[in-house]
Amino acid sequence: MILRTLLNLLRGGLNTPPAVPDVVVIQKAIRKRYGRVSRCADGLFKYPTGRAGAEGLGYDPTLVAAAPQEMMASFCGVGNPLSLGEISAGSTVLDIGCGAGFDLFCAARAIGPSGKAIGIDLTPEMVDRARTHLELAGVTNAEIHNASVEQIPLQNGTADLVISNGVLNLSPIKEQMFSEIARVLKQGGVLQFADIVLSQELAANQKSASAWSN
Repeated sequence: MILRTLLNLLRGGLNTPPAVPDVVVIQKAIRKRYGRVSRCADGLFKYPTGRAGAEGLGYDPTLVAAAPQEMMASFCGVGNPLSLGEISAGSTVLDIGCGAGFDLFCAARAIGPSGKAIGIDLTPEMVDRARTHLELAGVTNAEIHNASVEQIPLQNGTADLVISNGVLNLSPIKEQMFSEIARVLKQGGVLQFADIVLSQELAANQKSASAWSN
């Protein structure tokens, strides 16, 4: 399984035990930053956001145009995870860190009324916004939970597909995160994600709780 390979790579790549991160402090910083993003992402990132950002990442222009303006104002994705594979009608899709709901909106359109789109997000303001945005967009086959990726509130083997857009890198305990993703995926399920990775170790003065949320 792909996730098992990822976990093995994580274990094999750790020559010395990592410092235990302060998960509570990091999650507080993430909630603070993305509470602001829930209102508008403009000017908060070093890359294009909003409709221009989605268009630049190759999203279907008809979906970008159909999404509510309020939803697109908070879009801050770093890639297009939905472009990495086919999404079958009638499937169950879990969006980790669903934000204001654009990827969830696209997934709900792809799976149709017989499918189910599920979102989780750590930030309560994002959850509220996403629910409002999906209602505005007329989406009826979605549900959203305020939860972390390290404790996904779903039964084992729930999802055919897990997607994530710029969120997995925010988790300070990645092995637990990938274990949870593996748990909620069905046998033969797929993980498709876009994210930002470091090309080199951060300097000591760059390591902080707020750095996890950038």
